[in-house]
Amino acid sequence: MKQQPNIIASVDLGSNSFHMIVCRIQNDQLIVLDRIREMVRLAAGIDNKKVLSEEVQEKALACLSRFGQRLRDLPASCVRIVGTNTLRSARNSAEFIEKAEECLGHPIEVISGVEEARLIYLGVAHSLASDDNQRRLVMDIGGGSTELIIGEHFDSLYKESLYMGCVSMSRRFFKSGKITKDKIKKAETAVELELEPYIQRLQQFNWQDAIGASGTIRAINKIVLAQGWSDNGITFKSLKKLKEHMLEAGHVDKLDLKDLDPERLPVFAGGAIILYTTFKVLGIKLMRVSDGALREGLIHDLLGRLHHEDIRSHSVNALAERYHVDKEQVARVQDTARYCFSQMAEQWQLDANEHLQWLEWAATLCEIGLDIAHSHYQKHGAYIIENSDISGFSRQEQLLLATLVLMHRRKLPMAAIEELPSYWRALAKKLSIILRLSTILNRSRTEISHQFQIEIDDKQIKLTFTDGWLDEHDLTRADLLEEAEYLASEKITLSFK
Repeated sequence: MKQQPNIIASVDLGSNSFHMIVCRIQNDQLIVLDRIREMVRLAAGIDNKKVLSEEVQEKALACLSRFGQRLRDLPASCVRIVGTNTLRSARNSAEFIEKAEECLGHPIEVISGVEEARLIYLGVAHSLASDDNQRRLVMDIGGGSTELIIGEHFDSLYKESLYMGCVSMSRRFFKSGKITKDKIKKAETAVELELEPYIQRLQQFNWQDAIGASGTIRAINKIVLAQGWSDNGITFKSLKKLKEHMLEAGHVDKLDLKDLDPERLPVFAGGAIILYTTFKVLGIKLMRVSDGALREGLIHDLLGRLHHEDIRSHSVNALAERYHVDKEQVARVQDTARYCFSQMAEQWQLDANEHLQWLEWAATLCEIGLDIAHSHYQKHGAYIIENSDISGFSRQEQLLLATLVLMHRRKLPMAAIEELPSYWRALAKKLSIILRLSTILNRSRTEISHQFQIEIDDKQIKLTFTDGWLDEHDLTRADLLEEAEYLASEKITLSFK
């Protein structure tokens, strides 16, 4: 049995700040060993053409080099590093990520806004009292996006990620630092327009409690308490006083607020108006503040994966259910895939703990495209996987899964492999070959026993069937002959007898 690690870590590459947390697992509890935050303001370095500037990249990489010193020696399975809004939108994010991964010594995942919202909620929920089971609204104001989530206990019921954050709103309306009634009014209108499509749905959930996460909301909470505008959390009345104070100051540099970190000044006005307007529009009277956020959510999600409680498996099964897959066929293909994997893993250096799950997930989803059309159904399935919001998966992980589904039949579209991060290309090719063989051997869609053995020698794959089996399965023989031609195009020899 594989020994469970005792040190795990997560890094949140936010649009405003980078956060790292390192924890020890002790008696199934998390003990925080290191917690580091650096204000990088990645979103401030993105221009109108969605290109990250060299200056902000250098600042970010210097920070990540420091993080890397702490993380580099940890096993890859014990570290999760995610990028959010700015890395989702920057045109040159792939180039930056490649350099950042060298600094960190670990891969970076770019997650969707909805996945970010799920992880934020998970981090918040774990930071609250265990007997707090009210339905709650969770809000997180990041540098480039704002997440709103409705949930109960550890389950998020509704998630939205809105394209507004403290950095982007401050750059848009308060770039010069001036705070005027007109600028505030325009900023409020912009926030209202972002919120408008979701107001009714958010209110339908009848949440009883509002919880704030992120540096912006924590900073505002400290300010309203220090100023004496509230004695318990953030109230709408205290936000009104904050707005009045901002107007009186007239400029961010003249804000005289107790406990306001000077580093936060350039992005404070945008974040404050997002929070004020959300209170006003949703009728929030009081918001408590949580210590948990995205990085803590990542830690708990990683802990779940290590304890075989991986939400990705639930998400894959839900997607299969939605697209009406043949469950019996999935079971047959998975069974054959596991059998093939067991014979090929050592030669191909595949790890059952790390890699087998990808084969099982791909086997589960390889026929979802049939719900659209039979012709080119592997392409339809790959499109669905790549473009859906699938809980637990990063964008790169969805691309890997989509690529396996795309490659499971017909010609091998090797160009799709080149779209993957370099560390997954060899793995994707090997897993796709196992999946292809497994689907071929189950084309009859009847129960199949393991009537074959596999031998591998470099790029040669040899299947040996029990005496007489192939003579009774002409269709399988024809399919294997065709598969041998497909693999030959990639200089892989498939032989069988």
